[in-house]
Amino acid sequence: MKFIRFFEEIGMHDIALVGGKNASLGEMIQHLSSQGIAIPTGFAITAEAYRYHLSYNNLNEPIQQLLATLDHTIIASLEDVGSKLRNLITEAPLPPDLVQEIYLAYHSLEQRYGNNCDVAIRSSATAEDLPEASFAGQQDTYLNISGAAAITALCPQAFASLFTNRAISYRINNDFDHIEVALSLGVQKMVRSDLASAGVLFTLDTESGHPDVIFITSAYGLGENVVQGSVNPDEFYVHKQTLRNSYKPILKKRMGSKSLKMTYAEDGKQTTINTEVNEQDRTRYSLNDDEILQLARYALLIEDYYSEKIGRWMPMDIEWAKDGRDGNLYIVQARPETVHSQRQHATTLTTYRLTAQPTTAILARGKSIGKKIVSGKARIISSAKNMQEVLPGDILITAKTDPDWEPIMKRAGGIVTEQGGRTCHAAIISRELGIPAIVGTHDATSSIANGAEITLDCSSGEEGIVYAGALPFTASSTEITSLPKIPVDIMVNVGNPDEAFTISRLPNDGVGLARLEFIINTSIQIHPLALVYPDRVTNAHDQAAIAQLTAHYPNKQDFFVATLAQEAGTIAAAFYPKPVIIRMSDFKSNEYRQLIGGSDFEPHEENPMIGFRGASRYYHPAYQEAFALECKAMKYLRDEMGFTNVKLMLPFVRTLHEAATVIELMATHGLRRGVNGLEIYMMCEIPSNVLLIEDFAHLFDGFSIGSNDLTQMTLAIDRDSALIAPLFDERDPAVKKMLSMAITGAKKQAKKIGICGQAPSDYPELAHFLINEGIDSLSLNPDSVITTIIALGKTNK
Repeated sequence: MKFIRFFEEIGMHDIALVGGKNASLGEMIQHLSSQGIAIPTGFAITAEAYRYHLSYNNLNEPIQQLLATLDHTIIASLEDVGSKLRNLITEAPLPPDLVQEIYLAYHSLEQRYGNNCDVAIRSSATAEDLPEASFAGQQDTYLNISGAAAITALCPQAFASLFTNRAISYRINNDFDHIEVALSLGVQKMVRSDLASAGVLFTLDTESGHPDVIFITSAYGLGENVVQGSVNPDEFYVHKQTLRNSYKPILKKRMGSKSLKMTYAEDGKQTTINTEVNEQDRTRYSLNDDEILQLARYALLIEDYYSEKIGRWMPMDIEWAKDGRDGNLYIVQARPETVHSQRQHATTLTTYRLTAQPTTAILARGKSIGKKIVSGKARIISSAKNMQEVLPGDILITAKTDPDWEPIMKRAGGIVTEQGGRTCHAAIISRELGIPAIVGTHDATSSIANGAEITLDCSSGEEGIVYAGALPFTASSTEITSLPKIPVDIMVNVGNPDEAFTISRLPNDGVGLARLEFIINTSIQIHPLALVYPDRVTNAHDQAAIAQLTAHYPNKQDFFVATLAQEAGTIAAAFYPKPVIIRMSDFKSNEYRQLIGGSDFEPHEENPMIGFRGASRYYHPAYQEAFALECKAMKYLRDEMGFTNVKLMLPFVRTLHEAATVIELMATHGLRRGVNGLEIYMMCEIPSNVLLIEDFAHLFDGFSIGSNDLTQMTLAIDRDSALIAPLFDERDPAVKKMLSMAITGAKKQAKKIGICGQAPSDYPELAHFLINEGIDSLSLNPDSVITTIIALGKTNK
């Protein structure tokens, strides 16, 4: 046939004929179906058919005349010219010979899938899905179309979508010629995800660009809701390298509200409707673990194929759907990712920070897109028709965006939406434009006043915050390749797993300290014993909170283990295969009491700083069962998820007997030193640790100095006391003597020793002292890594 190509006949060399989307489908069907990836087939109505439709109806000259009158900077001109162009193409009849070919092609599809098989019609422009320009959502898609007559009736309308207002504007902004770009249509067997779930996945972290993870979003019903940002979807992260090694490295699972489900209307027409999702389905994940891992394997195969084909790493943006009839997962589209793939050779690291702790009101919270901070006037827009109200630098506030908004989004200094997740339209375009956005705030249009000065802070972790007022901030850039060489390993302290992928971009040799208590406090929130003995929790509010947080875990203890393993695994994945030292929990009793249910299990102590904390908890009958959960999580992290780069560290070990007791207890929980390469480190933070460093060296694989507690214990200063705070100084001669003794003793026993306390981050001169003493590594706070390296480089000269 002259104007039809079946997907099995086309590949990436046919972009000029069938467009990027169809070419990619054909490429995958030909080369990846044999590897087990399920991809619905179909056929392409070629770009030649589009051009034939225009010439048959003598439309080329009228189209050029209309385009000549366009002033794309004026919204009214864009709307007027776009409307006239679309009417020209839609009202023109499809050529009879093209109609005949479409009938023949559809009949062939019926022979394969059965009579009246449903299809999706997806536009595929000849200048889309390029590494430098996605053209995402520029043209129209039609779902659940049945019959050749319905396909041919929609073709002129689909051809006309090449001239949607958003597509015209996008081509102008990306310097593509309107006449040179043509449109092909893909007719693809429909996946009935309206009966199951669908979503989008990326083969990198969409915010930091970290290349070693797969990010999956999922919601019930057709995937359009996820793409358009109409729902807050579930989110999942999977680590690539350990997945290749046959482990099960699901790093994060974030449950979205999934309040709406797009399905087909029951009126016999090709229309869709949104219905509310029932409460039971909202509070469970829309994919199970096996399905998450299956999609991740598909993603690896697709990324590997395209990367090998072009000779460099090619991260992919992939749409998937689960068919509710057969339960299978299908890939329905795949295109190059267009933001981080173009920045992979960047050598400059820019970090944004508020200059002071905010004192103004928090107006909204959501998921942060980008790592920037920006201030501007809030401009609340309810419809694309009012886009002209947005002035350059304004912060666009709306329920959600779609491709019709793109002509004005580039004016905005930032974007805030009430709906959507990290793969929604607003998120994708914000990344392409390089502006910060906060999505899924739920209430931004009501909680923020139109015209008010506001600040968007997307600089820290997954949560973005909208503050009242224009807050001062700094943006500092560093040329990473020009940093001096330092004669010790530079490691980082990581508290928040949400920041791990970004922090890993810093020059580093791994993680010197990752605190389990941070994860317990922020992600779990519940005292572990309240999960072991929920019937002992007496406060009704705590009981309700526990029920809510553990709702989708029949065994409440599994919530603790899974969450701890996944969050710690995120840190391990971000730095893999570099060493990551994870410290077992080191809450004090007063801190444990603040957790949900904590007041029912914790004693009151006069001085918790030197009380029931650290290793003494682990074997004590009052906490032993909680420590067992920590061990179970760490064993799963290493043995099931595959993060053998994780070393475990014990805090606040007072005596040799205590050390031996805890090490043996860990072994009974499957964490035996030396098995599967497990190394166990000890915090050196008590004078007894320093005095007996050589004896402790027989029990541990290495040490990390905790300068905060060591200073406190050496100088007998309560570091929580403001009255004597001026006396607290890690540079005191007594403390430096302790540091020197610890390093000397560890090196004498050929054991590694580093420091993870605050001191080297605050005082470069102390870092230089430690280097001269022979320390193996400095673990620094992320915000001081570059400045410390620069300072040490100058000193070493």
